[in-house]
Amino acid sequence: MRVVIAPDSFKGSLSAWEAAAAIERGVKRAAPNCETVLLPLSDGGEGLVESLVEATNGTYHEFHIMGPLGEPVWAKLGVLGDGETAVIEMAQASGLTLIPEEERNPLLTTTYGTGELIRLALDLGCRHLIIGLGGSATNDGGAGMAQALGVRLLDSAGDSLGLGGAELARLASIDVSELDPRLNNVKIQVACDVTNPLTGPQGASAVYGPQKGATPKMVEQLDQALANYAEVIRKDLGIDVESVPGAGAAGGLGAGLLAFLRAELVSGIELVLNTVNFRAAVDTADLVFTGEGKLDAQSAYGKVPIGVARACKPMGIPVVVLAGSVELDTQPMYDDGITACFAVANGPMTLEESMDQAAKLLEFKAEQVMKVWLAG
Repeated sequence: MRVVIAPDSFKGSLSAWEAAAAIERGVKRAAPNCETVLLPLSDGGEGLVESLVEATNGTYHEFHIMGPLGEPVWAKLGVLGDGETAVIEMAQASGLTLIPEEERNPLLTTTYGTGELIRLALDLGCRHLIIGLGGSATNDGGAGMAQALGVRLLDSAGDSLGLGGAELARLASIDVSELDPRLNNVKIQVACDVTNPLTGPQGASAVYGPQKGATPKMVEQLDQALANYAEVIRKDLGIDVESVPGAGAAGGLGAGLLAFLRAELVSGIELVLNTVNFRAAVDTADLVFTGEGKLDAQSAYGKVPIGVARACKPMGIPVVVLAGSVELDTQPMYDDGITACFAVANGPMTLEESMDQAAKLLEFKAEQVMKVWLAG
């Protein structure tokens, strides 16, 4: 019997690899002679680098770069087994978790460090970049990223802007003459599963600004700044990014990647599944386990369990989801190819207790599922 184990991370408690190892222990306790294949996944957010590097026998590279408030931070990128593809999580350089809650201010935070990681990937000789946009602390439209790669953002006096989303209100012109020329020969794919435009009621500032520390007044200020940014991009670069679905991802970094790097915005889970050759890996599987911290209505929008189920459904491979919690209305998920889903808690407990015991709970639940599967 061959079982593929392909979970996402259980955010705040287990990485995707830790979750996969816990599930494998449970499977092996029930079926010691079962062949298991561990294929931890990501939807393009947390764990993207680790998922793709480990699946392709790639390498990690760590650098000292600029963090979201201008402070130095350590950040890593991965180079996949082909030696030519780099994978970057913008949160490594410009993420919300890098800033204490009391210091979060999207008027000031910058994606400059993300641009530095892109430049460092080029220095490593990579000609294909995969960039994950989850977990940002920023609302600068990717302006900092562009500045790190040689773009000059100028005010009406011809002086360069400073860093941060608020500065974009003063933007008058854009000079791309010094943009790193190596980018002309690089394919850039962006793992992006949100459809928010850059500005407006569903834009980057209104929807995601508050969780990054923005007050209602700051949200209005940032939205106006991004609208000005979009207008200058239209004027000077001839590109309209304002209403493009996904342009508002990561505080507008999606727009910056479109405008300056001619990147392609793609489904994160589909990008990951294709990169790790998932369909070939499960082709001879008898059963697939997947999972994430919470299985709910949002899971249908590009999350790992649904992506796995949709990939397995045409092959008729059963898919079992183990999750920290499961929403009661799961019928649409069954239609996507999920065979069964289980919450891992084995009794009344708080969220904190469940997260603390996540590995043991996953192991136990996987063992019980395998015992039932074998009995059938």
